[in-house]
Amino acid sequence: MTLGKLDGKSLAGMVLQGAHHLKVNSQMIDALNVFPVPDGDTGTNMNLSMSSGAEEVKKIDENHAGVVAQGLAKGLLMGARGNSGVILSQLFRGFSKALEQKETLTVKDLAEGFNGGVETAYKAVMKPVEGTILTVARESAEAAEEIAKKEEDIISFMEQVTEAARQSLQRTPDLLPVLKEVGVVDSGGQGLLTIYEGFLANLKGEDLAEPPSTISMNEMVNAEHHKSAQDFMNTEDIEFGYCTEFMVKFEQNKLDKHPYDEEAFREDLSNHGDSLLVVSDEELIKVHIHAEYPGEALNLGQRYGSLINMKIENMREQHTSIVGDKKKSPSHSEEKAEFGIVTVAMGDGLKKLFESLGASVVLQGGQTMNPSTKDISDAIEQAHAKRVLILPNNKNIIMAAEQAAELAEVDAEVIASKTIPQGMSALLGFNPETDLETNKQEMTAMMQEVKSGQVTYAVRDTTIEGMTIEKGHFMGIFEGDIISTEKNQFETAKELLSQMIDEDEDEIVTIIYGEEADSEEIEALERFLEEQFEDLEVEVHEGGQPIYSYLLAVE
Repeated sequence: MTLGKLDGKSLAGMVLQGAHHLKVNSQMIDALNVFPVPDGDTGTNMNLSMSSGAEEVKKIDENHAGVVAQGLAKGLLMGARGNSGVILSQLFRGFSKALEQKETLTVKDLAEGFNGGVETAYKAVMKPVEGTILTVARESAEAAEEIAKKEEDIISFMEQVTEAARQSLQRTPDLLPVLKEVGVVDSGGQGLLTIYEGFLANLKGEDLAEPPSTISMNEMVNAEHHKSAQDFMNTEDIEFGYCTEFMVKFEQNKLDKHPYDEEAFREDLSNHGDSLLVVSDEELIKVHIHAEYPGEALNLGQRYGSLINMKIENMREQHTSIVGDKKKSPSHSEEKAEFGIVTVAMGDGLKKLFESLGASVVLQGGQTMNPSTKDISDAIEQAHAKRVLILPNNKNIIMAAEQAAELAEVDAEVIASKTIPQGMSALLGFNPETDLETNKQEMTAMMQEVKSGQVTYAVRDTTIEGMTIEKGHFMGIFEGDIISTEKNQFETAKELLSQMIDEDEDEIVTIIYGEEADSEEIEALERFLEEQFEDLEVEVHEGGQPIYSYLLAVE
């Protein structure tokens, strides 16, 4: 059987089987992950990314190869997770651009597509590292170009390209010493080969239900020592501790002030971490970076528009949970503390504030980035205590927290805090000398004593309870209700504070400023409060939180 041309439906079939084969093998690929360590789910990230592309392909009715390729690229871009997922999205983005006008594909077209993908992916990576998925993609694409000069049968062509990818993968330990030391091949490269194997199986009409035994070095990870690749690295060796991913939706008013240049933006971000990837189209920027201070990267992105789809993972904690690092996590043989307190907050400043108030574990999260039940369950375990109190600090996290408390192997209770000020106030009511239920009652009562406000910006035009709010204008939110909106952030904050403060009853105002704070504006707010409310005590703290310029507490 020979195949000279590939139509849209055939290409879609290849994509779907490639995605399925990757899904079947994702755990094996996860076990190989060693570089970069440890946003450590290469197989999982590639699987979720490719699955998003496959779902988009399923929606296409046209028998047009270029349209199918564009659908794959669109789905991959929106669903891309992790370093490997973003690189994969760029490989197929370049692939689709090279083929978008082609109704059917020849061997030469496919070779052109593979090479277009490599060119796009290398541009997206600030500092390309050889011995990774990039190498496997490049060397197999170079082989494809040579094969296409003498081969016209697509099945034979794909067999040879897949074999070239396999051989390239086997060479990755010679390019990255850490791979040779551990005895594995590159996990991202293995993922790409797995997709190509699925492509080939579909062309040949074969079913690949079981993981292949093509990589003998994989057995070295699990067979004799029962270790994953991450066991060979130390938590303290991680220089940039937070795997940070976010997207920026362009906003014209911000672009007028800060015209977007992808290369310049990539260069700016490179000063704040490594494993950097920046990709963009006409509407969005997608960023992946390992950073020590994620807020700095988010701040740079917010110059061009609104932040969406943010995800920040503590890689040191992730690595510790994988390898059971005794230096970084409590041993099960160590005695548990009587009480542990788990709280949720976003921003390095807020983390320090909660820790200073007695929190055992501060889980990164909040508005637009709600931690899952599993995230909270892991935090409960990390607290290593006989009894645990959980402060969600957001109404959208309370249910997940309650589920985690029910699943916990220790006694756990949720203090249903809906805001950061409520969580901080509740912590002041904690008494280590009393029992869990009494603490819950006392801390719940304490958080009722504080009034909460936030200043943020509107992402769209809307009308709420007769108030007209324009996109880009600032909003003052008091106990969940929008009570003021102004074009000017300072005026919004002043109006909100004026409505929050009862001069006869209130004594303290706390201002927690976000990552985009302006020092002159903060000082002006302090002066405003001192002039308008002479007897009021004003406290100012750096929160470093995204989204909200100011978090305000009045009590």
